[in-house]
Amino acid sequence: MESRRRPAVPMRLTNVRFKTTMHNCVAFKVMLARAWVEVFEESDWDIFWADVHSLGVDSGFDHSKLLDTQKLNHFPRHYELTRKDLMVKNLKRAKKLLEKEGRASDYDFFPQTYVLPLEHGIFVEEFRRNPGVTWIMKPCGRAQGRGIFLLDKLSQVSGWRKQTDEKEKPETYVVSRYLDQPLLLGGRKFDLRIYVLVLSYVPLIVYLHRSGFCRFSSSRYTTDKANMKNLYMHLTNVAIQKKNDKYDENTGMKWPISKLKQYLLSKYGLAATSKLFGDIQLVVTRSLLAVQQVVTQDKHCFELYGYDILVDEALKPWLIEVNASPSLSTDTTADHQLKWGLVEDALGLVDVEGKLEGQLPISFGG
Repeated sequence: MESRRRPAVPMRLTNVRFKTTMHNCVAFKVMLARAWVEVFEESDWDIFWADVHSLGVDSGFDHSKLLDTQKLNHFPRHYELTRKDLMVKNLKRAKKLLEKEGRASDYDFFPQTYVLPLEHGIFVEEFRRNPGVTWIMKPCGRAQGRGIFLLDKLSQVSGWRKQTDEKEKPETYVVSRYLDQPLLLGGRKFDLRIYVLVLSYVPLIVYLHRSGFCRFSSSRYTTDKANMKNLYMHLTNVAIQKKNDKYDENTGMKWPISKLKQYLLSKYGLAATSKLFGDIQLVVTRSLLAVQQVVTQDKHCFELYGYDILVDEALKPWLIEVNASPSLSTDTTADHQLKWGLVEDALGLVDVEGKLEGQLPISFGG
């Protein structure tokens, strides 16, 4: 992980007490391995590793009553970045602000996107201007690939709108121009899962973890319209791929990012590979800056995000979405090792014990 800022000096703490709502994941095991003690009281803890719902608007959780030394793993209003429609809104706003400086291209890292049903009329106009273009629809309130579908006909949009209008509370979707020229490996589509730790929004203190992985589709990619409904080809979500007979349980359809770098170096060279990963760092930084003023800064909070990045055949990275609670469950030995190291490094930087004595390093961990 890498950064260039430092926080206020904390006090040294021993016998760390932790609370969690997530017992079936690596984070729980790492905290136990550190000889930290699990507690179940409402407020008698030093660090609370919770799912997003436990700290959400409807949870009744009160940040104002926290002690200076207590730490939480979610910022208030983190959903400004992690909810699909709000992320797009904030990225569009940041892009518009930079138009005056002639720097709107700084935010050309997310596909053309509309929020439905709010922007249904605008989307239909765009659809008619570009007939034949493929779009991808995603529900904002769901995860793991549920509810996603591709479309290239206006009748499909009309059918969706009719079903939506019949509901008492219409579900919000985002519809994005489908990135139909992805970089392929072995003929298959893939995306990158990049782990990002934010220790503060104001000032922005962020670390990118060196480890991450590529998620592969289990079916070979083609632009043939006849395969539009084949989600095993178009999506890389593990929850989707597990349902395919071609799913490889030994690898989990994943590659470590280090292996991807080796491949890119051998095929495209050092300059192109370095530029790609430099551009990915810019995507992360600029997306965080886009929400810096709307995510509530709280000295008690940190956040471990899971960024999903797609790389096209021109080696341009595209931000697909950001996850507030990236999965910390494991299916393979490699997955377990990666996520164990990830949580260890994150907790080391959160430094609830005060071992760093306020001196955040530029890089940390494995």
